[in-house]
Amino acid sequence: MSAGLRAAIVGIGATEFSKNSGRSELRLAAEAIAAALADAGLRPADVTGLVTFTMDSNAEIAVARELGIGELTFFSQVGYGGGAACATVHHAAMAVTTGAADVVVCYRALNERSGRRFGQVAAGAATAPTSAGVDNGWHYPMGLSTPAATVAMAARRYMHVYGATSADFGAIAVADRRHAATNPNAWFYQRPITLAEHQRSRPIVEPLRLLDCCQESDGAVAIVVTGLGRAAGLRAAPVVIGAAAQGSGPDQFTMTSYYRDELTGLPEMGVVARQLWRQAGVGPADIRTAVLYDHFTPYVLMQLEELGFCPRGEARHFIAGGAVEIGGRLPVNTHGGQLGEAYIHGMNGIAEGVRQVRGTSVNQVPGDGPVLVTAGTGVPTSGLILRRG
Repeated sequence: MSAGLRAAIVGIGATEFSKNSGRSELRLAAEAIAAALADAGLRPADVTGLVTFTMDSNAEIAVARELGIGELTFFSQVGYGGGAACATVHHAAMAVTTGAADVVVCYRALNERSGRRFGQVAAGAATAPTSAGVDNGWHYPMGLSTPAATVAMAARRYMHVYGATSADFGAIAVADRRHAATNPNAWFYQRPITLAEHQRSRPIVEPLRLLDCCQESDGAVAIVVTGLGRAAGLRAAPVVIGAAAQGSGPDQFTMTSYYRDELTGLPEMGVVARQLWRQAGVGPADIRTAVLYDHFTPYVLMQLEELGFCPRGEARHFIAGGAVEIGGRLPVNTHGGQLGEAYIHGMNGIAEGVRQVRGTSVNQVPGDGPVLVTAGTGVPTSGLILRRG
């Protein structure tokens, strides 16, 4: 465990995952948080801190009112979209370790299919009077105005340099959908795919196909964090936060940092990886299963390399033969990931990491080794190592 953090996850909760929730994002947040507190055996009155994404539409004070949470002594928001996921838990862990709060809830709620769809062009993004607007102004005029378009640039370069193919990317989609097919909470429950189906799926932006791209989902997920002392007396066995880290690399932009010397890696994940291994006192060979942020399949391969599971350019060989499926050397995204379960900006991946440590996943990986969880890639990002108490 990190010498600095003395915190654990003690509750997880979620709404159903759908394409049209039929209710507000505030209600989704309240439902997920209520479920997470019930899982922990805690009440809203026990909560003294809240953490969410800057992209979440639900202010902490609004969530507190809806749930009957009283005084807050800590509240925090993390930027950079999906890169914030594990960082919300990181902030919560620091808060309870330092005494800034006793019980902190991390949450993310969005109607990303029935409401604002992130995969579409955001009109005005390149003219916003912010530094992000300036950054977007470098690539929007070139037609690179959606997440898929920006990732496609890096994916094509990766293929050129290392010989990866669309079928290599497809292996990630097949693995995720296989895991989702046995997860009753997944949108693609009982709907696995074959590599041939991946290869037949329609092009989105070369070289990405439809089945290389994550879902658009409605739903919410919440995570409850408290100190180790209090965690020991709660309903569920605590899931210890063995390590937590954030990272941004040199010349960082978002989704693809075009002005780096190379486009074939994710240096921000390397920054996170080095901190995680050092804090937890473990390495890639010790990890039992990994939940890797899978908004686009090529970035899963790059993550495996940045995290040290294989040398650069070798991820296509590492994943061959079902190595990232159940029964393989490193099962990845046992809940189905954002490709198969739902896209809740990576928060559902943290919940799956907790289930793996608890031993309650529908696709449980044997053993008691640590579990790795990562957040969004191509942006400043974050990660966690979770283990048994």
